[in-house]
Formats: sequence, C-alpha cells, structure tokens
Amino acid sequence: MSITLAELGEAELLSRLARFAPPGQLNDDTALLPPDSRALLVNTDVMVEGVHFSDATTAPADVGWRAVVANLSDLAASGSEQVEGITVGLVAPGTTSWWWIEQVYQGISEALEHFGGTLLGGDCSTGNQRLLSISAFGRLGPLRLHRAQAQPGDLLMSSGPHGLSRLGLALLQDTPLPTALSVPAWLKEQAIRCHQRPWPRLDALQTLVACKPEQLPWRAGGTDSSDGLLAAVNGLCQSSGCGAVLLRDALPRADAWPCEGAWDRWCLSGGEDFELVLSLPPEWAESWRQHQPGRCCFGSITADTGRIIWNDDGAFLQPSGFSHYR
Repeated sequence: MSITLAELGEAELLSRLARFAPPGQLNDDTALLPPDSRALLVNTDVMVEGVHFSDATTAPADVGWRAVVANLSDLAASGSEQVEGITVGLVAPGTTSWWWIEQVYQGISEALEHFGGTLLGGDCSTGNQRLLSISAFGRLGPLRLHRAQAQPGDLLMSSGPHGLSRLGLALLQDTPLPTALSVPAWLKEQAIRCHQRPWPRLDALQTLVACKPEQLPWRAGGTDSSDGLLAAVNGLCQSSGCGAVLLRDALPRADAWPCEGAWDRWCLSGGEDFELVLSLPPEWAESWRQHQPGRCCFGSITADTGRIIWNDDGAFLQPSGFSHYR
C-alpha cells in the first residue's frame, strides 16, 4: 500500500516533487522568468474534487493533464504563442496516497512536455478535499484575442467539434444518453479520450495567425469553450455589445453525432471541449477555414445587442453552460 502524505511529511513531499521540475527550480520561493520583448499573459484555473474530477471518471494522471490543459486553453484563447510554464497549488488530505500525487504530477509533466513550458514552482497544504490551483504564463504573439473584439458582420468560427467531452463523461458515469439513438463505438472511444485527455488549441491559434490576410488589422474576438459553446458565444456578445445568429444545420458536431435537439443541447452546452471560439472578419474566417482542419463556421455576429437566435425560426437561445454557485 502506498505511503500517505501524513506519513511522508511536507519536506519529503517537496523533495519528491522536485524531479518534475528543472534541476534546482524548486529550491527557492520564487521563479524567475527572463525579460522578453513580448507581453506576458497570466491565468489561473482551479480543479476541485467532486466538481471537476472524481476517481470514478478520471485517473490521477488525467487529473494532472486536464488541469494543465484548462490553463493552456485560456492562454491560447488570449493569443499566447509560447507557454513559459506553470505553478501548482496542491491541497489534499493527509490520507491521500503518495501514488495519487505522483500520478497527478506525471500527468502534469506529460502535458508540459507535449505542449511546452516547465513546472516553475508552487505550494502545498493539507485540506478536506483534493484541489489543484494552477497558474500558467505565456508570451503574447501578434494577435491579442479579446472577448470584447467581436463586431457585427463577423463570422463565428470553432476550431473543432463540441459535445464530445459531455458524451465522454456520460459514458464514464454510465448515465443515460440524450436519446436512445445508436452511437458508434469509435465515437464513444473518441468522446472518452476527449474528456480525459483534451487538447488546448495552441495549434489552431498558430494557423490563425499565419493565415491572416495582409490587408486586415490584428482584430479578432476570441475565447475558449471550457464552459460550453453557447456560453462562449454569449461571452463574446456580452463583452462586445453584440448579438449572434447561429446556424442550426452547421453546429460544430463530430462525425456521426446525432442530429437531434437533445444531442444539440450537449453540443451547445456540454462544456469542457476546450476549442477556440472566434469572431472573425469574413475574409480571415475563409482563410482559416482553408488552412485549419476541423474548423467550422456556425453563425455570425449581429448588432442586436444580447440576442442569440437560431437562423431558421428566430427562436431565442438562453445560455446554459457551466456556472459555479448556480
């Protein structure tokens, strides 16, 4: 049986965690980021046991991976072209096994190795439940994405399909699907992978920057869909003082995704897909469509402040993505 944190002690815990960082990186209480001509983007994301993960659905290595991806997705959605690193705040009861912690940090290390950046530092504390609080640091590229930069006439674009993470969660929890429609086994496997090992769309951002038409300014509205596709569109509209029309037949669905109202609700509001949701001038949107695999135009921005409607019947869409304290 693995040793617990209470048996291990704080000093030994920190000593063991040091192997996940560059040599000597955890010797001090601060981390030094060398000066750079580019601005530094910073974000913080928290993952709480029972809210964002559980042993029933998420292996500890996947907890670490997902925690990193949630942060890097925010960096990508703000225009970061290079990940510098992360700090990790760890809270766990003394009864937590060292094996669980080791696996979490292994997942963190795997994500950083894949997407860039290093473990810069962090802190640990005892507590009643397991929690990870990660701050990520990235260098800003030429495009600073803001929710408030959407404009009427822009096209709404997604870097990939939505709803897969929600389907994966339902399959892992063995809870009912929206309808009794048959879903192919390969789609189920893809959905579980998307839930347990999502990707931040740093690659899609790179393509977006590279394919900008020369005559256009560096102006685009952007966010990610961690709280759901519809919540992302609503965030763009609320911040920009605009509205949106969504194309019912062009929602960013995965291949073989059922075209049913209940399934579309998962596509719109399932959450944790971590795709980029962008508001782009039509010329830029078309260029990105040609260069970025899996991209999808699913609507447009209007001047009708605060109203998000369907294109076919004008029905109003009420955002219902994930929200804390509700």
